[in-house]
Amino acid sequence: MRISVLRRGVLPLLAGAALLLASCSEEPRRLPILGERDVRENPKGGPADTVFATVPAFRAHDQNGQLVTNQNFAGQVYLTDFFFATCPGICPKMNGELLKVYKKYGQTPGLSFVSFTIDPDHDSLAVLRDYAQRLGAPTNANWRFVRTSKDSVFTLAHGLYTAAMPDKTAPGGFAHNGTFALVDDQGHVRGLYDSLNPTQVQALFEDLPVLLAEVKERQKKS
Repeated sequence: MRISVLRRGVLPLLAGAALLLASCSEEPRRLPILGERDVRENPKGGPADTVFATVPAFRAHDQNGQLVTNQNFAGQVYLTDFFFATCPGICPKMNGELLKVYKKYGQTPGLSFVSFTIDPDHDSLAVLRDYAQRLGAPTNANWRFVRTSKDSVFTLAHGLYTAAMPDKTAPGGFAHNGTFALVDDQGHVRGLYDSLNPTQVQALFEDLPVLLAEVKERQKKS
């Protein structure tokens, strides 16, 4: 009788301990690094180095007239999209979804939002300010609506794996999709999300804290 009682008490404890050890040994979920990569030999020997693609360098100005470059986001996570103020199609829906993300995560340290206009000829800084206000976006520097040259913005869109190009046959004169690109503190694209697909927007809500935790841990170790 005593043996059976011990078994009933000890075996669940052992099973619980095994589960605890298994959970402690699990690696945290990591988002993939997207895009091309280059494997280079290590001149000092040892394992080869893998170099991942980064967001192209850019130089722009936001709705408040402030200069914005990649360096503004060094050490930060940021979320981007591409739009234009006179867009008669997907832009209102797209930026409405981005506003939902901002309302939940906008005050998170180390996270910024950047919306690039693909029509800089029309979208002056005054137009961008008005657009941001009508959208209900914050007036602080945490969400920037920016303009740069046409050549630069389309190169940048390509580097962020977002379709955007002039197209006279498209509504408003531009063809583009509703992609959100999630970029880490090292300039790597870590996620792409179709803003018009609720499932993918939900995935973004779930992925953001994962990437922020990874960056925080990496910076803690550096």
